[in-house]
Amino acid sequence: MAPLHDSRRPARTRILKGAALAGVVCALATLGASAAPAFAHNSVLSTSPEAGSVVTEQPGVITITTNDNLLNLSGEGESSAAMQVSGPVNTPRFFGDGCTTVSGPSLEAEVQLGQPGSYTVVWQTVSTDGHSISDSFTFTWQPDATQVLAEGSAAAPECATSGSAAPAPAETDAAGTDAAESDVRGTDLLWIGGALVAVLAAIGVTLLVLRRPTPK
Repeated sequence: MAPLHDSRRPARTRILKGAALAGVVCALATLGASAAPAFAHNSVLSTSPEAGSVVTEQPGVITITTNDNLLNLSGEGESSAAMQVSGPVNTPRFFGDGCTTVSGPSLEAEVQLGQPGSYTVVWQTVSTDGHSISDSFTFTWQPDATQVLAEGSAAAPECATSGSAAPAPAETDAAGTDAAESDVRGTDLLWIGGALVAVLAAIGVTLLVLRRPTPK
């Protein structure tokens, strides 16, 4: 008498193979998800004053807010962040004391504006991934009669507490940034190494399942 054929075995084999392949896909997705955020630059969420806006009262503080905490790499006599405020366009002068503050995801500078006109804010700071980021925006200053106007200065001011000029917004604090990049890259390698181990393990399981002979 011929042995009975179990029709459920091929189905079980297909399920096992599908599960193994799904494991590989999940491991690869984990690798991408763990590596992507580590290399992402901060992006600007808002500025105060708002870019392109018309300002009628002294802002007091100019703020750039990003989507993640910024790195504060400032040391004695130096700074990894900078902000310069200048205007009006026809007779530009610099405003503020040259000092900047990194507070969580925000970069701030105390500024009192001068004569009416278009003002430009140029800034630089260090992203959470250790890379320098910078940008600029403009706004229009139209003070009402009650506002006290600042005189400004012909040259970019130096922060009195640092003892040295703030770095130009387009430049990078190379030593501090390199140190931060080294720390971030070390963490990235740990994440990526763990994800690669998971991928290799999933591939090994898949090969074992695929090599098993299909029961008859």
